[in-house]
Amino acid sequence: MELITEHRPVRGPVVYGFLRLPRRCCARRDALAAALAEYCRRHELLLSGMLTDHSGGTRSAAFTGLLDVLALPDTYGVVVPAPSHLGPKAMAAERESLIEAAGGRLLLLRGEVPPRVGADWRAAR
Repeated sequence: MELITEHRPVRGPVVYGFLRLPRRCCARRDALAAALAEYCRRHELLLSGMLTDHSGGTRSAAFTGLLDVLALPDTYGVVVPAPSHLGPKAMAAERESLIEAAGGRLLLLRGEVPPRVGADWRAAR
């Protein structure tokens, strides 16, 4: 598949990557960061930075930093490998609300729910 803007110097929407890794595992972080970078390349997004959360709190330093960059005027959103990178279900729901409140969009590499088509989206597949 060819990129739409392959012959034009168009700057894609600015996004920031966010990873939640309880253990400091450099190989896993590097692999996930590479997957986010490839996703952004394919979807013509400009990955401007990567924040990694190693703590367990909803308002960790990394997540607070993410909210700060989402407030910048040219920022489109945040990209994560899967919903679990926002934390356990309750924390993820709160973080998703905070991302939306900051004006950001949440982009998932996997685990996203397809939009509903008609009565049942599974029937449209």
